Amino acid sequence: MSKNLGITLGLIMVAVIGAGLLMAVNGRDSTTGPQAAPTAPTGQAPTTPPATPTAPAELLVREDSRYLDQVEESPVTVVEFLDFECEACRAQFPVMEQIREDYDGRINMVIRYFPLPGHTSSEPAAAAVEAAAQQGALEEMYARMYETQAEWGESREPRTDVFVGFAEDLDLDMDEFVATMESAETQERVASDFEDGVALGVQGTPTIFVNGRVAPSMPTYEVLSSMIDAELEE
Repeated sequence: MSKNLGITLGLIMVAVIGAGLLMAVNGRDSTTGPQAAPTAPTGQAPTTPPATPTAPAELLVREDSRYLDQVEESPVTVVEFLDFECEACRAQFPVMEQIREDYDGRINMVIRYFPLPGHTSSEPAAAAVEAAAQQGALEEMYARMYETQAEWGESREPRTDVFVGFAEDLDLDMDEFVATMESAETQERVASDFEDGVALGVQGTPTIFVNGRVAPSMPTYEVLSSMIDAELEE
């Protein structure tokens, strides 16, 4: 991680932590993300979470945001703020893949980078995914990160070498990949996603929005599908 980016993310996280402490003083739970809706009680069928205020569209999806699935004129967009080194994101990954499969051709699926400073390799991983995306291999690198997280996550040193190996496996142009991954423009691109997340009140990962409405923390397939179905029916 570059010195400037590290300072920027550090200052942002200080603000986030301060906001979280203030919310805790006011008796609110800051661990479940912004305005998280409650999940269904144990033993009861999942229900559609109560309507919550929608997040600003201009912060949720930017012109350069990365789509795993993009459907022209789709009425539903799912946005996930994620950290590739986050174990909770890895646990959420199969749910998101099942949603993508079952709603193929009906919804947009967008990912936003939210590398937490406490994860040494999270920012390089995001930069590697972005570099792969610029060569048309977004989905392949995105999936590879979660499938191999146990091999490189929680390392004390950034595992950039591992990500370069992934690019080689995907037969990418290596000179271009390394240059893009290490460029200031890519670091700024990742930091911009992070800043949008902070502005939206994202405090941890994964944080998922369905048409601007935040889902509960670690939403099940049933909860997410209920939220999506409600938007498709409108």
